[in-house]
Amino acid sequence: MMMKFEKAPVPLILPDPHDPRLTERVAGTDQTGTAVAINVPVERPLTLYLNAQEIVTMMTIGDYPEYLALGYLLNQNMLKYDDVVTEVEYDDDLQVVVVRTEHHTNFEQKLKKRTQTSGCAQGTAFGDLLDAVENVVLPKAELRTSWLYQMTHTINTMPSLYLEAGAIHGCVLCKEGTPLCYTEDVGRHNAVDKIAGWIYRHGVEPADKILYTTGRLTSEMVIKTVRMGIPILVSRSGFTAWGVDLARQVGLTLVGRTRGKRFIALSGQERIIYDQNLAFVEEESARHKRKGADRDE
Repeated sequence: MMMKFEKAPVPLILPDPHDPRLTERVAGTDQTGTAVAINVPVERPLTLYLNAQEIVTMMTIGDYPEYLALGYLLNQNMLKYDDVVTEVEYDDDLQVVVVRTEHHTNFEQKLKKRTQTSGCAQGTAFGDLLDAVENVVLPKAELRTSWLYQMTHTINTMPSLYLEAGAIHGCVLCKEGTPLCYTEDVGRHNAVDKIAGWIYRHGVEPADKILYTTGRLTSEMVIKTVRMGIPILVSRSGFTAWGVDLARQVGLTLVGRTRGKRFIALSGQERIIYDQNLAFVEEESARHKRKGADRDE
């Protein structure tokens, strides 16, 4: 399938938990020995090429390969936001996606600097990513607590692959309290890369957006959020020390452990406007608690 790179309307991306390509029905037994069958997410290899160079093979659930490919290259600093992408070619049979640019990019040295991060599955970051975010000035923005509670309630109660099958991470790009792009994958790095590709593909302005993730607030998540130009990062999970340090260095608002009425902000608190009366905020329903809800994931 050939996807010509032309300006396209901005689509609303939401989970499709009933897409038969994303899960498989697997039989087993439960703790009583009773036969059961459950849905589990699939994992498929996707090999990414930038022009003629093979870059990486990722394990992914297989949806939105165009966004994933573009976002991976952008968040690894192998593709610049002002680079001209001429086309993205995806072959479903070969499980290959090729991103073609107008001019060749200087990525060979970046491949030599690759280091493994704490991201699950195949999360990676290149050695010069810290240099890439060091001088970033994030836009001024505000985070109203009314938006925060509206956003988290909407995300937690929305049909999703997680609620259908579990074993999945999600990332959601929001404007105020409204989700605009909700992606899921077996690794949170894949989910956030899809959002980066969606932003780039459709020319979405990131300055007034909020990024929500189900995963931990690690250095990798902070760097990717800053690379996208998003000033606010929210998670239902906890923090790592380096993630907090980096967020404070670049002025990113970092909010974690957002469950029901509770949240903790460890960076960029000056953006928060406390306009929500907590008496009108519901605690999180047990049905929508993710694994590890009583601890950091």
